[in-house]
Amino acid sequence: MSQSTTPSPKTPLSPVVVTANPIIDRVRIDPFSSTSAVVTESQLRDQNAFDLATALRRTPGVQISRYNPVGGFGGDQGGAVYIRGMGVSRPGSEIKTYIDGVPFYMGVWNHPLLDLLPVNGMQSITVYKSPQPQINGNNFASINLETKRASEDGVQANARISGGYFSTFIEQVDLVGRRGNVDFMLAQGHAQSNGHRPNASGELNNVMGRVGVRLNDNWAVGTSFLYVTNQARDPGDNRLPSPAIAPQYITQAGMISAFISHKHGNWHGDLRIYHNRGEGNWLHQAGLEGNQFNNFQMTGMRWKEQFSLWKGGSIVTGLDSDWVSGESRFNRVAPAPSGTFNSPTFRVTSPYIALSQKIDLGNSWSLVPAIGIRVYDHSEFQTKTSPHAGLSLISERITIFGNVSRGINYPGLEAPVLSSLIPPLGQTWKQLSAEELNHAEVGVKLTPTESTQIDISVFIDQVKNRYIFGFPPNVPPPPQFINLGTYVMRGAEIAIRQNITSNWTIFGGLTLLDPSIDNLPYTPKRAVTAGINGQIGPVRLTVDTQYQSSVLALSRPRAAGAVNTEQVDSFVIMNARVSHRLPILGKRGEIFVAMENLLDANYAYRPGYPMPGRWGQIGLSASF
Repeated sequence: MSQSTTPSPKTPLSPVVVTANPIIDRVRIDPFSSTSAVVTESQLRDQNAFDLATALRRTPGVQISRYNPVGGFGGDQGGAVYIRGMGVSRPGSEIKTYIDGVPFYMGVWNHPLLDLLPVNGMQSITVYKSPQPQINGNNFASINLETKRASEDGVQANARISGGYFSTFIEQVDLVGRRGNVDFMLAQGHAQSNGHRPNASGELNNVMGRVGVRLNDNWAVGTSFLYVTNQARDPGDNRLPSPAIAPQYITQAGMISAFISHKHGNWHGDLRIYHNRGEGNWLHQAGLEGNQFNNFQMTGMRWKEQFSLWKGGSIVTGLDSDWVSGESRFNRVAPAPSGTFNSPTFRVTSPYIALSQKIDLGNSWSLVPAIGIRVYDHSEFQTKTSPHAGLSLISERITIFGNVSRGINYPGLEAPVLSSLIPPLGQTWKQLSAEELNHAEVGVKLTPTESTQIDISVFIDQVKNRYIFGFPPNVPPPPQFINLGTYVMRGAEIAIRQNITSNWTIFGGLTLLDPSIDNLPYTPKRAVTAGINGQIGPVRLTVDTQYQSSVLALSRPRAAGAVNTEQVDSFVIMNARVSHRLPILGKRGEIFVAMENLLDANYAYRPGYPMPGRWGQIGLSASF
């Protein structure tokens, strides 16, 4: 159970200089011995992040793919995120994305669209690199973006504007405040670029807000909203002739939610009801495919309670329920036929409960065992369960932990949509079962000194029942959907953070992945991230570097017998940001220069799609 204390208004507080950690803020171990990586607003600033891909590209265990400097081309490989080799299937990703715990992704094709997830207005981004049923379900890994909250009375405004190479222009504003029993947040962002190649342009627009009202000492209510509209072009494979009209992917979506929360001593909880809807439209596709229009809507609830009935015990229980539906229209070029498919509505309801117990062992050591389960009731597919267990041995300087869990990932609306496009498959999608992942991980968190933190973990993931579709002889007759795929991923992660002085910090991370199949894309055998940041007087410097070994590219198709053969070479990228404080523009006032790909490396996330060479921006930040 988390506890908070509020200092007396009469207590004088000394000024504290906080040096933010580079790359990620921390690796967090929760009471159930599950781990996550947390990226805060400070890391977003230091990495000059203006979208989710730039925010997570240096996070250990995370890989991305993209085409353009700004905007993710969601209709193909140009805007995706992968976690420890998961998320490589498309359609139907194993990764789900959330905002304040509410699911927000392309409901029709059942995978994230990065442009729907703005990073301005967010106070943190948490990457859950394994199934964590006590947090959320129906995925193998997940990403949650948490919106800003006012931490004290008063109003604070932050603004940033920058521009640079390729006619890139970025503007972000947010306002957070608290007046008595009311707290609020409003944020708006815009980013655009012509891109480093013809037809590599992109544009992102978003606005979001939140209002909360404390009714009394125990109860609060509130509401929030988000609206985004974006577009990105496909610059095309530079090994082929350019198309007469470049493909374009346009996204537009909105979300609204209402919540009620309570806190009674060591018992607290909240209930949130949400509705979101949006579209992802793929225009000017190659050949006769023409234009594809996809509309989705999701409605649901999130209820969670956390309480303690005895000393050292913590119980978490709740209920998630989601309804997903959508429509796809295929306006092909004659003589190819056009068509429309109205998907069925899928409902997933999943109650869960988890228990952890802190046992004091003496000599400053404690043991924390945990156990829990999530149960899934699906409107079309069989009921499944996600059990999990964990054990941590904790002291002031050392935490040794282990966890096991089962991830469940149901086929989404993409299955009936594909059936409509391939008539011989008929209704065989209804015979599918959920995909499963059995996860096990052990590790240690070391803090040998106040200035050093070391995180080490090894893990193994066994994927079972991956669903595919195909024709004989690749699948048993008749043509059908079938759960057939299986593979094992073994891996390790090491992260080290060291404070050199009170003003300078370095970070290093190593991820090793070893899949049992040799054609799994976006799974580098070795990936290294490193960063340093610090301050000399009014000047702040941040440098980050990434190395990634060669990988197979392109998402892993669902078609039986399909293999990935395209490969991109290994690369090393270095970025830097230098800022100079401008007190006239407030506590966060600064002028900055951000440079990408300082080494001018030749690299790509997809063959034929080179990323920019050396480029950068100059800008101003202010706070009032």
